[in-house]
Amino acid sequence: MAENGGHEEAPVPSEAPEARLAASVILLRDGADGPEVFVQHRVSTMDFAAGMVVFPGGRVDAVDGSGWEFTDELARDHAQAWHRCSIAAADAATSRHNAGRVLAAALREVREESGLVLDAALLRPWANWVTPEDQPKRFDTYFYLAAPVPEDEARHQTTEAWQSLWMPVRGILDGEAAGALKLMPPTLVLLEDLLRLGSVDAGLAVERDIVPVRPEPGALKAFFERRRQSPAAE
Repeated sequence: MAENGGHEEAPVPSEAPEARLAASVILLRDGADGPEVFVQHRVSTMDFAAGMVVFPGGRVDAVDGSGWEFTDELARDHAQAWHRCSIAAADAATSRHNAGRVLAAALREVREESGLVLDAALLRPWANWVTPEDQPKRFDTYFYLAAPVPEDEARHQTTEAWQSLWMPVRGILDGEAAGALKLMPPTLVLLEDLLRLGSVDAGLAVERDIVPVRPEPGALKAFFERRRQSPAAE
């Protein structure tokens, strides 16, 4: 699993740690009370994003660089969607390969963490967030949106979380506002986007112009301080 940053307070290093490539998948479905997402509740003993509610995902590994079960055409389309991001390159072949690696990682992580074997064509490039430079662990995370077919049921099967389940987007946001759930900034922003869209069809109909989000040093500390001071969380 990997999303952005951590809430440790740390000085800005003279050389910021490299932001590791990562992929995260927002599994979305329509529910009785609006859109629902499949999320994991991270265990409190993890050294990264402990106790957070997150989407399935993880780092891009060497195994993701080959053996793809999707077409070069799909990788090319994804490269175009990510053309503003760090994986874009001067030549089309490198951009296509980089996009393919990240897509392969997303598919692998969903399979490992939820048991879903998704058709690569279901994954839509959605957002790109980069951890601030003052954090000890940094990720350049590529988020995808996917709506699994009803017959494919996601399940809990990762030791990094104590439970994984479908939850209403509104319920997660209400829980975070009340201080009962913890979210990283990308998760909060993306859930708010999905709530505004209101349904799977509305989400899939959106044309995304993906601009990387690169918060400044200090942004993560300020985010958690604001959330702790929120009247709803008291």
